[in-house]
Amino acid sequence: MPTTMATESSNRLFSCQPRLVELLETLVDVMFCAKALDGTYVEVNSAFVRRTGRTSKRDVIGAQASELFVAELAERYEEQDTQLFATGEPVRDQLEVIRRTNGELGWYLTTKLPVHDEEAEGSPVIGLVSVSRDLKAPSEENITFEGLQNVVTHVRQNLASSIRVGELAEVAQCSEAQLERRMRKVFGVTATQYILRVRVEAAAKKLRQTDDSLASIATSCGFYDQSDFTRRFARLTNETPAQFRSAS
Repeated sequence: MPTTMATESSNRLFSCQPRLVELLETLVDVMFCAKALDGTYVEVNSAFVRRTGRTSKRDVIGAQASELFVAELAERYEEQDTQLFATGEPVRDQLEVIRRTNGELGWYLTTKLPVHDEEAEGSPVIGLVSVSRDLKAPSEENITFEGLQNVVTHVRQNLASSIRVGELAEVAQCSEAQLERRMRKVFGVTATQYILRVRVEAAAKKLRQTDDSLASIATSCGFYDQSDFTRRFARLTNETPAQFRSAS
Protein backbone atom coordinates (compact mmCIF):
# COMPACT_ATOMS: atom_id res chain seq x y z
CA MET A 1 0.00 0.00 0.00
CA PRO A 2 2.70 2.62 0.86
CA THR A 3 4.46 1.90 -2.43
CA THR A 4 1.24 2.39 -4.37
CA MET A 5 0.50 5.62 -2.54
CA ALA A 6 4.05 6.87 -3.17
CA THR A 7 3.72 6.09 -6.89
CA GLU A 8 0.40 7.90 -7.11
CA SER A 9 1.86 10.91 -5.27
CA SER A 10 4.87 10.90 -7.59
CA ASN A 11 2.61 10.87 -10.64
CA ARG A 12 0.60 13.78 -9.27
CA LEU A 13 3.77 15.72 -8.48
CA PHE A 14 5.13 15.12 -11.96
CA SER A 15 2.08 16.88 -13.36
CA CYS A 16 3.20 20.10 -11.63
CA GLN A 17 6.23 20.48 -13.93
CA PRO A 18 4.73 23.54 -15.69
CA ARG A 19 4.41 25.17 -12.26
CA LEU A 20 8.07 24.46 -11.51
CA VAL A 21 9.12 26.08 -14.79
CA GLU A 22 6.85 29.04 -13.96
CA LEU A 23 8.55 29.30 -10.56
CA LEU A 24 11.97 29.41 -12.22
CA GLU A 25 10.77 32.43 -14.20
CA THR A 26 10.84 34.46 -10.99
CA LEU A 27 14.57 33.88 -10.41
CA VAL A 28 16.15 36.82 -12.21
CA ASP A 29 19.74 35.90 -11.27
CA VAL A 30 19.44 32.16 -11.93
CA MET A 31 19.56 30.79 -15.46
CA PHE A 32 17.71 27.53 -16.06
CA CYS A 33 17.70 25.26 -19.07
CA ALA A 34 16.85 21.70 -20.06
CA LYS A 35 18.63 20.05 -22.99
CA ALA A 36 18.01 16.94 -25.06
CA LEU A 37 20.68 14.42 -26.03
CA ASP A 38 21.21 16.14 -29.37
CA GLY A 39 22.18 19.34 -27.55
CA THR A 40 19.03 21.30 -28.34
CA TYR A 41 17.41 23.42 -25.65
CA VAL A 42 13.90 22.15 -24.84
CA GLU A 43 13.09 24.53 -21.97
CA VAL A 44 14.63 27.74 -20.59
CA ASN A 45 13.66 30.58 -18.29
CA SER A 46 13.74 34.29 -19.08
CA ALA A 47 17.09 34.82 -17.32
CA PHE A 48 18.63 32.30 -19.73
CA VAL A 49 17.04 34.04 -22.71
CA ARG A 50 18.58 37.36 -21.61
CA ARG A 51 21.99 35.70 -21.26
CA THR A 52 21.86 34.64 -24.91
CA GLY A 53 20.97 38.16 -26.06
CA ARG A 54 17.74 36.91 -27.64
CA THR A 55 14.33 38.44 -27.01
CA SER A 56 12.06 35.43 -26.49
CA LYS A 57 12.02 31.72 -25.70
CA ARG A 58 11.02 31.02 -29.28
CA ASP A 59 14.47 32.19 -30.36
CA VAL A 60 16.20 29.76 -27.97
CA ILE A 61 14.15 26.56 -27.71
CA GLY A 62 15.19 24.17 -30.46
CA ALA A 63 18.59 25.84 -30.89
CA GLN A 64 22.00 24.53 -29.81
CA ALA A 65 24.75 26.25 -27.84
CA SER A 66 26.77 26.90 -31.00
CA GLU A 67 23.88 28.98 -32.36
CA LEU A 68 23.50 31.09 -29.22
CA PHE A 69 26.96 31.67 -27.75
CA VAL A 70 30.41 32.60 -28.97
CA ALA A 71 32.47 29.63 -30.10
CA GLU A 72 34.62 29.44 -26.96
CA LEU A 73 31.65 29.29 -24.60
CA ALA A 74 29.66 26.93 -26.81
CA GLU A 75 32.59 24.50 -26.95
CA ARG A 76 32.93 24.56 -23.16
CA TYR A 77 29.21 23.90 -22.62
CA GLU A 78 29.08 21.13 -25.21
CA GLU A 79 32.16 19.45 -23.72
CA GLN A 80 30.51 19.44 -20.28
CA ASP A 81 27.27 18.07 -21.70
CA THR A 82 28.97 15.33 -23.71
CA GLN A 83 30.80 14.10 -20.63
CA LEU A 84 27.60 14.15 -18.55
CA PHE A 85 25.65 12.24 -21.19
CA ALA A 86 28.45 9.65 -21.45
CA THR A 87 29.00 9.10 -17.73
CA GLY A 88 25.71 10.07 -16.15
CA GLU A 89 27.72 11.98 -13.54
CA PRO A 90 26.35 15.36 -12.42
CA VAL A 91 28.37 18.57 -12.67
CA ARG A 92 28.09 20.37 -9.33
CA ASP A 93 29.11 23.89 -8.31
CA GLN A 94 31.29 24.48 -11.36
CA LEU A 95 32.83 27.95 -11.17
CA GLU A 96 32.58 29.61 -14.58
CA VAL A 97 33.50 32.98 -16.03
CA ILE A 98 32.22 35.05 -18.93
CA ARG A 99 33.47 38.34 -20.24
CA ARG A 100 30.76 41.00 -20.04
CA THR A 101 30.29 43.60 -22.76
CA ASN A 102 32.24 46.16 -20.68
CA GLY A 103 35.24 43.82 -20.44
CA GLU A 104 34.62 42.90 -16.81
CA LEU A 105 34.36 39.27 -15.74
CA GLY A 106 31.03 37.76 -14.77
CA TRP A 107 31.12 34.80 -12.39
CA TYR A 108 28.61 31.95 -12.31
CA LEU A 109 28.19 28.77 -10.29
CA THR A 110 26.72 26.00 -12.46
CA THR A 111 25.14 22.66 -11.60
CA LYS A 112 24.00 20.19 -14.25
CA LEU A 113 22.04 17.02 -13.50
CA PRO A 114 21.26 14.11 -15.82
CA VAL A 115 17.63 13.25 -16.57
CA HIS A 116 16.95 9.52 -16.77
CA ASP A 117 14.17 7.68 -18.57
CA GLU A 118 12.97 5.80 -15.51
CA GLU A 119 10.49 3.76 -17.53
CA ALA A 120 13.16 2.24 -19.75
CA GLU A 121 15.35 -0.69 -18.71
CA GLY A 122 18.69 0.54 -17.37
CA SER A 123 17.32 4.07 -17.04
CA PRO A 124 19.44 5.68 -19.79
CA VAL A 125 20.18 9.39 -19.73
CA ILE A 126 17.76 11.22 -22.01
CA GLY A 127 18.79 14.79 -21.29
CA LEU A 128 19.92 17.21 -18.61
CA VAL A 129 18.73 20.14 -16.53
CA SER A 130 21.03 22.97 -15.54
CA VAL A 131 21.02 26.05 -13.32
CA SER A 132 23.67 28.78 -13.30
CA ARG A 133 23.61 31.37 -10.52
CA ASP A 134 25.04 34.83 -11.14
CA LEU A 135 27.56 35.45 -8.35
CA LYS A 136 27.09 39.16 -8.00
CA ALA A 137 29.40 41.01 -5.63
CA PRO A 138 27.91 41.09 -2.13
CA SER A 139 27.32 44.35 -0.30
CA GLU A 140 29.88 45.67 2.17
CA GLU A 141 27.14 45.39 4.80
CA ASN A 142 26.80 41.63 4.27
CA ILE A 143 30.57 41.14 4.27
CA THR A 144 30.93 43.06 7.51
CA PHE A 145 27.91 41.40 9.16
CA GLU A 146 29.38 37.94 8.56
CA GLY A 147 32.79 39.02 9.83
CA LEU A 148 34.52 38.55 6.48
CA GLN A 149 35.94 42.04 5.97
CA ASN A 150 39.34 40.99 7.37
CA VAL A 151 39.31 37.91 5.14
CA VAL A 152 38.68 40.02 2.03
CA THR A 153 41.44 42.45 3.01
CA HIS A 154 43.88 39.64 3.81
CA VAL A 155 43.38 37.94 0.45
CA ARG A 156 43.81 41.17 -1.51
CA GLN A 157 46.90 42.23 0.44
CA ASN A 158 48.59 38.83 0.22
CA LEU A 159 47.63 37.84 -3.30
CA ALA A 160 51.23 37.19 -4.32
CA SER A 161 51.65 34.68 -1.49
CA SER A 162 50.30 31.20 -0.90
CA ILE A 163 47.03 31.53 1.04
CA ARG A 164 45.65 28.61 3.05
CA VAL A 165 42.04 28.17 4.12
CA GLY A 166 43.20 27.60 7.70
CA GLU A 167 45.02 30.91 7.56
CA LEU A 168 41.81 32.69 6.53
CA ALA A 169 39.89 30.95 9.33
CA GLU A 170 42.40 32.37 11.80
CA VAL A 171 41.94 35.83 10.32
CA ALA A 172 38.16 35.47 10.65
CA GLN A 173 38.59 34.04 14.17
CA CYS A 174 36.47 30.99 13.46
CA SER A 175 36.83 27.34 12.49
CA GLU A 176 37.40 26.31 8.88
CA ALA A 177 33.90 24.81 8.76
CA GLN A 178 32.39 28.07 9.99
CA LEU A 179 34.42 30.03 7.47
CA GLU A 180 33.22 27.84 4.61
CA ARG A 181 29.59 28.33 5.64
CA ARG A 182 30.05 32.11 5.80
CA MET A 183 31.85 32.24 2.44
CA ARG A 184 29.10 30.26 0.73
CA LYS A 185 26.42 32.43 2.33
CA VAL A 186 28.01 35.75 1.32
CA PHE A 187 30.00 34.98 -1.85
CA GLY A 188 28.30 31.78 -2.99
CA VAL A 189 31.61 29.91 -3.27
CA THR A 190 34.10 28.05 -1.11
CA ALA A 191 37.09 29.85 0.39
CA THR A 192 39.40 28.20 -2.17
CA GLN A 193 37.15 29.26 -5.05
CA TYR A 194 37.06 32.80 -3.66
CA ILE A 195 40.87 33.02 -3.59
CA LEU A 196 41.03 31.82 -7.20
CA ARG A 197 38.34 34.31 -8.20
CA VAL A 198 40.28 37.24 -6.71
CA ARG A 199 43.50 36.06 -8.38
CA VAL A 200 41.85 35.78 -11.81
CA GLU A 201 40.10 39.15 -11.48
CA ALA A 202 43.36 40.85 -10.47
CA ALA A 203 45.17 39.20 -13.38
CA ALA A 204 42.44 40.19 -15.84
CA LYS A 205 42.66 43.79 -14.68
CA LYS A 206 46.44 43.82 -15.22
CA LEU A 207 46.01 42.23 -18.64
CA ARG A 208 43.59 45.00 -19.64
CA GLN A 209 45.34 47.98 -18.06
CA THR A 210 49.10 47.27 -18.11
CA ASP A 211 51.85 46.03 -20.38
CA ASP A 212 53.32 43.81 -17.65
CA SER A 213 54.69 40.50 -18.86
CA LEU A 214 52.62 37.35 -18.32
CA ALA A 215 55.31 36.00 -16.02
CA SER A 216 55.18 39.17 -13.90
CA ILE A 217 51.38 39.06 -13.69
CA ALA A 218 51.47 35.39 -12.74
CA THR A 219 53.85 36.09 -9.86
CA SER A 220 52.07 39.20 -8.58
CA CYS A 221 48.69 37.46 -8.59
CA GLY A 222 49.85 34.37 -6.73
CA PHE A 223 50.06 31.77 -9.47
CA TYR A 224 52.91 29.27 -9.26
CA ASP A 225 54.40 30.35 -12.58
CA GLN A 226 53.37 31.53 -16.04
CA SER A 227 52.37 28.01 -17.08
CA ASP A 228 50.14 27.58 -14.04
CA PHE A 229 48.63 31.02 -14.68
CA THR A 230 47.89 30.22 -18.32
CA ARG A 231 46.35 26.85 -17.50
CA ARG A 232 44.06 28.09 -14.71
CA PHE A 233 43.06 31.29 -16.52
CA ALA A 234 42.25 29.44 -19.74
CA ARG A 235 40.28 26.73 -17.95
CA LEU A 236 38.01 29.35 -16.37
CA THR A 237 37.70 31.91 -19.17
CA ASN A 238 38.32 29.65 -22.19
CA GLU A 239 40.96 32.15 -23.33
CA THR A 240 44.67 32.18 -22.65
CA PRO A 241 45.96 35.34 -20.93
CA ALA A 242 47.50 36.43 -24.24
CA GLN A 243 44.18 35.97 -26.07
CA PHE A 244 42.33 37.81 -23.33
CA ARG A 245 44.76 40.74 -23.51
CA SER A 246 44.51 40.89 -27.29
CA ALA A 247 40.69 40.87 -27.20
CA SER A 248 40.69 43.61 -24.57
